Amino acid sequence: MEIRGRAAVVRPVGEIDIDTAPSLSRALAHALTYVAASRADRIVTDCSRVTFCDSSGLNALIAARLQAVEAGTTIRLANPAPQLQRLLQMTGAAPLFPREDPA
Repeated sequence: MEIRGRAAVVRPVGEIDIDTAPSLSRALAHALTYVAASRADRIVTDCSRVTFCDSSGLNALIAARLQAVEAGTTIRLANPAPQLQRLLQMTGAAPLFPREDPA
């Protein structure tokens, strides 16, 4: 995790599947803890290096989003690859994750 302005940025790499989704969950939980204890106001998940995401990865994102909403913050996605964008669209989850791409 790194801090950029008022955002805690998580940068997953490679495939997010049943084997790696727990690592993403831990990283997002760590970012949420940071946001709750600081002046950061959101979590940005930079997906530019994600090559694949399955339902386990999507479930990790959705579970983290629920925790973020309960904490009064948001999880935004930056640079989602076409495969991840399709997964979000097909499942109806796209509106749950606002985009925040770098300028």
